[in-house]
Amino acid sequence: MTKDWYGWHADYDDPDSALSRRLGEVRRRVADALDQAPSGPLRAISLCAGQGRDLIPVLAAHRRGPDVTARLVELDPRNAEVARSAATAAGLPAVEVVVGDAARTDAYADLAPADLVLACGIFGNVPEADIRAAVGHCAALCATGGTVIWTRHRGAPDLVPAICDWFAGAGFEAVAVSTPADRVGVGVHRLRTASRPLPAGVTMFEFTDR
Repeated sequence: MTKDWYGWHADYDDPDSALSRRLGEVRRRVADALDQAPSGPLRAISLCAGQGRDLIPVLAAHRRGPDVTARLVELDPRNAEVARSAATAAGLPAVEVVVGDAARTDAYADLAPADLVLACGIFGNVPEADIRAAVGHCAALCATGGTVIWTRHRGAPDLVPAICDWFAGAGFEAVAVSTPADRVGVGVHRLRTASRPLPAGVTMFEFTDR
């Protein structure tokens, strides 16, 4: 890894930063998805999960938290350890943190399709063709009726409209998408078609700067 993704997380602690605002919005959307999820056990997966700040605190506070089996996949072992410690401190034994390449489909083979898929911090760091490919794979990672929450900045080039079109083409409907004025770039899509089979041994995307 050439970029310090551990140090990158420091901006989350600045309440005036774009990352902090984005985190707040993602957390609200995660809580909304849990509110609307069907009763019974739920599955959640988080790609490039970082320190788990978007999912773990919500599961800890939400009434549906005990229903969720989750897997967070993160390449940086320092970030993964922070996430693992947070899950333990929150009393979430069904939250698993895995150190590995979140772009590999094999990381989710036994948990997909999931009711909640987080693809945050990815679409701003991979080529456009990889974003489109990852959106297609979301239709295999996500269960029918499940929710994908994703992020992408609204600065130039603003690919959010194209990303929404790609989700629509993969069988998703838009639940919420931030406006250009928000600039924090959070999207929520729900799968309305049958979930696709998840292919084995596939790399869904590749970061331009690791």
